[in-house]
Amino acid sequence: MGHTATPEPATGGLTATEHRLANGLRVVLSEDHLTPVAAVCLWYDVGSRHEVKGRTGLAHLFEHLMFQGSAQVPGNGHFELVQGAGGSLNGTTSFERTNYFETMPAHELELALWLEADRMGSLLTALDEESMENQRDVVKNERRQRYDNVPYGTAFERLTAMVYPEGHPYHHTPIGSMADLDAASLEDARSFFRTYYAPNNAVLSVVGDIDPERTLAWVEKYFGSIPGHDGKQPPRDGSLPDTLGEQQRVVLEEEVPARALMAAYRLPEDGTRAGDAADLALTALGGGESSRLHNRLVRRDRSAVTAGFGLLRLAGAPSLGWLDVKFSAGFEVADIEAAVDEELARFAAEGPSPEEMERAQAQLEREWLDRLATVGGRADELCRYAVLFGDPQLALTAVGRVLDITAEEVRAVAAERLRPDNRAVLVYEPTEPAEPTESADSGDAHENAAEETGQ
Repeated sequence: MGHTATPEPATGGLTATEHRLANGLRVVLSEDHLTPVAAVCLWYDVGSRHEVKGRTGLAHLFEHLMFQGSAQVPGNGHFELVQGAGGSLNGTTSFERTNYFETMPAHELELALWLEADRMGSLLTALDEESMENQRDVVKNERRQRYDNVPYGTAFERLTAMVYPEGHPYHHTPIGSMADLDAASLEDARSFFRTYYAPNNAVLSVVGDIDPERTLAWVEKYFGSIPGHDGKQPPRDGSLPDTLGEQQRVVLEEEVPARALMAAYRLPEDGTRAGDAADLALTALGGGESSRLHNRLVRRDRSAVTAGFGLLRLAGAPSLGWLDVKFSAGFEVADIEAAVDEELARFAAEGPSPEEMERAQAQLEREWLDRLATVGGRADELCRYAVLFGDPQLALTAVGRVLDITAEEVRAVAAERLRPDNRAVLVYEPTEPAEPTESADSGDAHENAAEETGQ
């Protein structure tokens, strides 16, 4: 990945061991006896970027189908068994992967492993037209509730389509279109499962109060006999020029609570120093109430009720920088846009102050350590680095890489990328005057839209 030597991260001596079954399943184990719980996380290397035109939303639809029963666990049995044992569970789909996860009392670990193996190995025996129709309707309703029928609901989908051009694997979001969801057939789903839900296309991590030797024996017992599958095609190339080349702009008149300015920027890919520098830049500019844009627009000018800037890290395409500003009453788009551009230009020229740099690094460090502190969060990060970068150990050193970035690297990435000719802009104009509300979306919508949740 091209990283330089990094400081020793404050990850408390966490370790992980790696194993591979004969059928290709990669297994990552991390012992932690602090509390009597264990997390199981399974990442399949399939997301919306693997889909083809006319069949968008299939990865997310299939994630729902995985909760519809398998050979030995009919209907809603997966949820009933896990929750009955005192555990929690879910699954999500993103551009780049689909994951499934359980956190269990440690003595119920074997149950979670058996359940995941049963649906990996035998889901097709239970998949029928009834379950397909049931979950197709669930996903279509989810689309209505989260995208089509809420204020600003389609913003992420629209901006993604502007930043990643037609035909690009990231042009469409994981939710998929209504037409494609209607068109998906049972045979499409079966073919999708056979291609992508194979052990050699997955990483299994188990973290927590475990006996590694016994855990590995259970994994071998339940997953070892599932055959691999060699039919998967690699995702289409996601590379793009560093910048859009010119500003794109769409104005929407909709029934929204406040005028809004949203923008998306192409930023460096995840897994690079420049990607970490971009994360620090957006954190200093728009990550919370101490950030530059919040101080300028909300506190000083009082022209906005919220102002946020966040990074959607992507490994197979340029990452997405997401600016989200909801206006105070009486302010015009030109006023806000001029203020934003002024702050971005000043940041690109001067870079972060020492205090901003320290605060941004501390904020990202805390977020990373919070993820690693829970067994479920650590299991997910170990899978993420194994699937997207080939090395789960990188999860344990991510904090150190963020702390290694210099202020000049942060300034440079802002100067190169946070420019008017590298953004897609969406302006929301309310169809009738409405008082702005503090509960207007605060800029986290893109995180939810980029990752569709199962049940």
